[in-house]
Order: sequence, then structure tokens, then C-alpha cells
Amino acid sequence: MRIDVTSPSTTFLPGEGTALQKFSAVVIEKGESGQSVSVTDLEASDLPQGDVEIEVDYSSLNFKDALAITGSSPVVRSFPMVPGIDLAGTVADSSHPDWSAGDRVVLNGWGVGESHWGGFAQRARLKGDWLIPLPAEFTSRQAMAIGTAGYTASLCVEALLGGGVRPDQGEVLVTGATGGVGSVAIALLTKAGFSVAASTGKTTESAYLEQLGATTIVDRAELAEKGKPLQKERWAGVVDSVGSHTLANACAQTRYGGAVAACGLAQGMDFPASVAPFILRGVSLLGIDSVMAPRQRRLTAWNRLARDLNPDALESIAHEVSLADAITSAGQLMDGTIRGRIVVDVNR
Repeated sequence: MRIDVTSPSTTFLPGEGTALQKFSAVVIEKGESGQSVSVTDLEASDLPQGDVEIEVDYSSLNFKDALAITGSSPVVRSFPMVPGIDLAGTVADSSHPDWSAGDRVVLNGWGVGESHWGGFAQRARLKGDWLIPLPAEFTSRQAMAIGTAGYTASLCVEALLGGGVRPDQGEVLVTGATGGVGSVAIALLTKAGFSVAASTGKTTESAYLEQLGATTIVDRAELAEKGKPLQKERWAGVVDSVGSHTLANACAQTRYGGAVAACGLAQGMDFPASVAPFILRGVSLLGIDSVMAPRQRRLTAWNRLARDLNPDALESIAHEVSLADAITSAGQLMDGTIRGRIVVDVNR
């Protein structure tokens, strides 16, 4: 794969309106020699169809974006593609009845960055039905410090509560704890009154996890290998972003009547488990999809984030990179060397 991280000059400056036609974007292309990724100058006429045009302030780098940029998985469905499954910014032009120029908006998922150009650009054009209002409690940067990872974490917490999991029933396990989903999940669960056990392979990050609210640190090695179909009951609930043996063991250790919210596959897509936890302990396995979640579910998740997530905590969870640096950071994210969330300032 060829990667060009040299950012070209551009005549676009944020906030100057729709008259400016040129903007910069990360573009993934695929030819006979394979995939290439570069920061490229584009014209407004290059943008895909949509009824809302947005001046993008920030995006964020998620695991799916890293898969797309590195080509590690066939996430991108058409080329050329601008990755970035998240964005936050200001409506510049709209023919959609719900949105007007000047509205502050957030987008997560809907296939953006996969089959429709995404947020790693200074300009985006997409469907207004995919947007929700930017909560007043957050700036655009803070919303992208949350991003799809944090929004997914909120969906997981809502699912556990909806599944009857309560703080007095015992600890909740969060796997992949230093990642974006895990970091925000710990903060939200702690705010909701839960005792949280954080599973991580980064033992040096214990202080970070405890700062977020974790009271127990679990070595991920305890969960990463094949285990017994039914194990000692430990968890009232689980937020899992890892999958594979980790998810199977988490289910096998969940207490009677507990629930497991599954939202990721960092270890693998397989689920080498048995039905024992479900038919002998009444454990519920709750699948969490953030990409196509209906609007009301999105609003509920973001309302929880606005209510329960301290914006100051985002400073420890996230760090910022430029548009060009997002390409390099994708490889680091795949290598597991990045903690928390990566905010992408698309205008530098």
C-alpha cells in the first residue's frame, strides 16, 4: 500500500462559506498495484450526492477507519473513498427540511467512510436524515473526542440498563478498556453507579483506568484464551469490544440473569462459545450496532453522554492529530499502541 502523508496546499479556509470550491481530504484509491492513501485537493463538484453540505470542524479515527486506511479489511466498498465514519461541523447549505445553514451537527455511521465519502475532509455532502444536532454541552472537538466509540459505549450502557442490570448486582466488566469504547464506557458506568472492572493488556495504564473510574484491573490474558463453557460467576454485566475468546469467557463468567453487550471484534469475529450461559444462567447477549441505529436511539445515547460525561474527562481520553497525521495514526491504532480516542482536526 502506498501512503502519501504530505498535505498539499489548499485555498479552502473553514468558515468562509460555500463560495470556496477547493478543500483537502484523505483519499483512498485502489488500482492494479493495490491501495494508496494520500491527502488530496478536491473540488466541491467532486462531492457525492446529498441534501446537506457541511463545513467539517473535526472528525475522529476509529478502528473501522484504521481498517479502511491500512487495507487490513475490505471495509471500503467503492473507490475513491474519503474515510471517516464520524464528523462534527456546521451546515453550509441544505435542501433538507430539518437543517439550515449555521446548524451545528454530528454524524456517526450510516456507511459514511465506507460506501459514502466521510469525515476526513474539510467539506462533506450527505443525507440530512443521517445527522443529529450537536449537543449544546459539547464543542465540535469534544463531540469527536466521543465519536462513534463513545456513542457506541453509550448504546452499550443503555442496553445493559434496559436488560435489567443494576449497580447493586455486582461488578460490570469492560473489555478493551483503554480503547475508545472502553474508556467512555468506564466513565459512563461509573457515573451510573456501577463498580467497574477494566480488562486490558496494558498494565502500565492502570492509573488512567482508575482515573476514569475503574476499581478493578483485569489482565486481558485471563480472558483471551479458550476457557470452560461455564465458569465462576463474576460479572453482573459486560461491555465487550473484543469478541472471540474474550467474549466467550465473559459470557461464561456472567452472573445469573446478567447481560453482555457485544459491540466489537478487536480479537476476532468468531464466537467460540456454548449455549450454557444462556440456557443455564439466563444470560442475555445483546448485540450493539452503531452504524444503522435509528434516530431516537442515537438521540438517547447522545443525551446520556451530554448528561453524564464530564467534558473535562475527554482531555485524558483523547488526543488530537492533523489530517495528514491521521494516516500514520491508523497504523498505530491497528498495532494497539494508542490509548483512548484520536481527534482529527481536518483543517490543519
